[in-house]
Amino acid sequence: MDRPLSLNGRAAALARAMARDAGALGVAVARGPEGELRIDCGHAARGSTGAGLALARATLGGLASVSLHPGAPLPWAVAVRTARPLLACLGSQYAGWTFGGTGEAGPLLGSGPARLLARRDPAAEAAGHAERATVAVLALEGAMAPPEGLAGEVAGACGVPARRVLLLHAPTGSAAGMAQVAARALECAMQKLRALGFDPGRVVEGAALAPLALPHPDPSVAMGRANDAIIHGAVAHLTVDLLPEEARRLAEALPSSTSPAWGPPFAEVLEAAGGRFGAIDAGLFAPARALVTAATGETFAAGRVDRRRLRALR
Repeated sequence: MDRPLSLNGRAAALARAMARDAGALGVAVARGPEGELRIDCGHAARGSTGAGLALARATLGGLASVSLHPGAPLPWAVAVRTARPLLACLGSQYAGWTFGGTGEAGPLLGSGPARLLARRDPAAEAAGHAERATVAVLALEGAMAPPEGLAGEVAGACGVPARRVLLLHAPTGSAAGMAQVAARALECAMQKLRALGFDPGRVVEGAALAPLALPHPDPSVAMGRANDAIIHGAVAHLTVDLLPEEARRLAEALPSSTSPAWGPPFAEVLEAAGGRFGAIDAGLFAPARALVTAATGETFAAGRVDRRRLRALR
């Protein structure tokens, strides 16, 4: 008999492996003021691309492979593949839990399987998974490290003791931050599919390849680079339980270029929106090119990779 699937348990095992390999990954491990385990992947710690790949595996609840591959025109690309795309991407990886406001440091974006316990956002609910766990794993992306008290908030929402909370964190512009953002290309495709009204549960397997944008100390520049790498350079492949005509329509609707906001560099789009992600058309957050394979085996493709735009990110 199969044991119940616990994404938090799987992610906790990955996080603890990171802690054991802290020296090689360049991460810093410490117990927080409430007893929580903190793994700094790029704030005070140096971090690394390897730390970002490990961070991404944890945010996906241990349900996906995440690996580094040679790329062009950027030197490297991040590949993600999973046989559980709904649960791994929308149930776990989607950054649907926000902490803090919009001050100088900005909010902290929370992702990872702790969302399945807290059930604070519709994407986690849509995954349709009854998570059972005695540990909660949350990854936080933002300019500052998690403040005191956040672990208690997470523990209360997830129904676990604070000492059983694992917080992994990195700023966007760090090496780890850029790697974990590149690993979100498949999640972006799944989220857009859901927004378009397609049932994400009909996706039976998913894979994506996204250029790895180079780190930058300025959060605005880093955010622009990371999003441009997906919007103008990522390729996603979905295998779906759909008839060919439905698969064709989905492929044509998925690419970022179908959004009216597509065209300018993301940094300009964000500035025009007053720095508010919520003011940007959600359809922009999608891979540049999409391939969709129907249940009959036919594959449909739409969109294109903009190599000129990617060269500007070097």
